[in-house]
Amino acid sequence: MTRQRGMTLIELVLTIVIIGIAAAALYSAMASITGRSADPLLRQQSLTIAEAYLEEILLLPYLDPATLTACQAVPASRDVFNDVCDYRGLSDNGARNARGVAIAALANYRVDVTVQPQASWNGVAAMQVDVQVTDPGNQSLLLSGYRTCYGELNAAGVDQCP
Repeated sequence: MTRQRGMTLIELVLTIVIIGIAAAALYSAMASITGRSADPLLRQQSLTIAEAYLEEILLLPYLDPATLTACQAVPASRDVFNDVCDYRGLSDNGARNARGVAIAALANYRVDVTVQPQASWNGVAAMQVDVQVTDPGNQSLLLSGYRTCYGELNAAGVDQCP
């Protein structure tokens, strides 16, 4: 009795079909992963932009340093913003630095800022600051923070916060 070696034509065709189906499934999964690989980078960049804006805003005084009042008229130029309320309604097409100069590499991001007075927290005046960043993929990220009125002293050293 002679031994058979190799595969029949039917076995060969079935092997090719099975390998083809597996390769197609693997390729489609890889294409899906590759297509979304930039999303985490965009999300991280949006978070970094929002954190930078929020930190810039929250480090400023609650009251206008010149008048010691809250929410005066918004200055025309961002480089002269000197209190939290000056940022209300800020809308930047493209991220900008603290002086208002555009950052070319971040031109496809949109930043919107809202500042809203809040009911007092145990008698302390507060404002909610929301920074919304929209990335080039049109996904939005919202970061919020609060600034309270404390230690705002006038020339005589008297606290001006209500």
